Amino acid sequence: MGRGAAYSFAVTAPLEHVLAIDLGTSGPKVALVDRSGSVVAAEFEPVELLLLPGGGAEQRPSEWWAAIVKASRRLLGRGHIDPKQVVAVACTSQWSGTVAVDEAGEPVHNAVIWMDSRGARYIRERVGGWPKVDGYGLANLYRWIRRTGGIPGLSGKDPIAHIDWLRHERPEAFARAALFLEPKDYLNLRLTGLAAASYDSIALHWVTDNRDLKKVRYDDDLLARAGLERSKLPELREAVELLGPLTPQVAAELGLGEHVQVVMGTPDVQSAAIGSGGVQDFEAHVYFGTSSWLTCHVPFKKTDILRNMASLPSAIPGRYFIANEQETAGVCLSFLRDLLFGTGDDVLGGDGPPPDIYLRFDALAAQVPAGSDGLLFLPWLNGERSPVDDHRLRGGFLNMSLSTSRAHLVRAVLEGVAYNSRWLLGAVERFCGRELPALRVIGGGANSALWCRILADVCGRTIHQVDQPIAANARGVGFLALVALGYLTWDDVGQRVQIAHTHEPESAAHGVYDRMYREFRSAHRANKPLFHRLNRHL
Repeated sequence: MGRGAAYSFAVTAPLEHVLAIDLGTSGPKVALVDRSGSVVAAEFEPVELLLLPGGGAEQRPSEWWAAIVKASRRLLGRGHIDPKQVVAVACTSQWSGTVAVDEAGEPVHNAVIWMDSRGARYIRERVGGWPKVDGYGLANLYRWIRRTGGIPGLSGKDPIAHIDWLRHERPEAFARAALFLEPKDYLNLRLTGLAAASYDSIALHWVTDNRDLKKVRYDDDLLARAGLERSKLPELREAVELLGPLTPQVAAELGLGEHVQVVMGTPDVQSAAIGSGGVQDFEAHVYFGTSSWLTCHVPFKKTDILRNMASLPSAIPGRYFIANEQETAGVCLSFLRDLLFGTGDDVLGGDGPPPDIYLRFDALAAQVPAGSDGLLFLPWLNGERSPVDDHRLRGGFLNMSLSTSRAHLVRAVLEGVAYNSRWLLGAVERFCGRELPALRVIGGGANSALWCRILADVCGRTIHQVDQPIAANARGVGFLALVALGYLTWDDVGQRVQIAHTHEPESAAHGVYDRMYREFRSAHRANKPLFHRLNRHL
């Protein structure tokens, strides 16, 4: 949930292990996953997020790598296993980002990440036309959706828009770029010296034909429409393939043997689905990290253009999952933390937020009744993607009074994110054609029993709070590597994930939240024109 201090945890486990690297927006988590799929130990290192004028969001790939090396060395140095027991490395990472590298594999620009909307003006030119449907040219809609399942988002947060922004705004970097890579695929290049993308990681470039999941390939017509050269995109492989061994230099840097193989891996949305244990069709989960999503595997290819979601290639070969995303979830809470306590040179008293600040937030929020006495929080601090694609939306508190306390603010944030999840749940259930009676919850926000309780009451659904929820992505890509190496099958995965607590909805609280949810939706409709006027420059 946002940027924080380094942390670690550990249990005991034997035999061969996978080093799982989970590059989130707040920084990389590095974990040891044993042959049974248990997370033995993990370390985290924070990295800086650069928020820039005009909707920019960047990170430094060099800082990613330095943090990965630091966390890996610290993890292996704790003595839980002999480093010789590590047989594979597998990466998962934030999705829908762009790392432009030169012929030597060195970045020529900061990574433009999933939050960046500076390319919106250019993408609208590519996908427009007449007649228009929801901002898209009808012919473009048909061609793109039929082959890929989706179309570049108008918010400008997909890699096509990032690349166009580099082309127009950073022409020197664009000219030097030999390849444009997703963050996960950049890490694999750094590990092995080999460039490749998995069928699932490349999907948000919207230039691959995904109709046959056994033969996903680049589409020449879509490449031309996107303005992308095939030579500047990596080769394609399945997520469960072995890419190659660590380079000798990287093996020495990480403290591993040169025999260690690198599995292709998968982006964070897909690894979370696996790590939640929900690997069967319609077994849904909610992720509360910096961003949020609500998804499950489905047995069909389908697109809902109005709600910005589609079934795309899963990390599990031959399977689809529902791709959607809500831009800000846990980061709303860390944003409130920083507003209340300050950061850096602006710290207000003492040394800033106490280390147990999120436990204190839970205790504060528990003092306030369901509905926060009418205080409403809109969580769109960086726009929204699903179930509306609108990068001009913004967040805020509504209905504050002189009696509003910090406790009200905290609980309203938890509830506002939950209202947003309920909005997405309705869209996902329409997409699936069925009610989803239970949701697994993972990510840093799932450490809060109160937040899980609020989600159960807001959504009216059974909530399963997954054990070690912050390790779900690392566990998921660890499972993927173990399947690739032949230690596990996909049928084993769901049985290996433990549920820490189950929360059933309470009728009284659900009634309050029904009323507040209706006001939440009304607040979106009423304030959308205002946000568009105030953020016209974006």
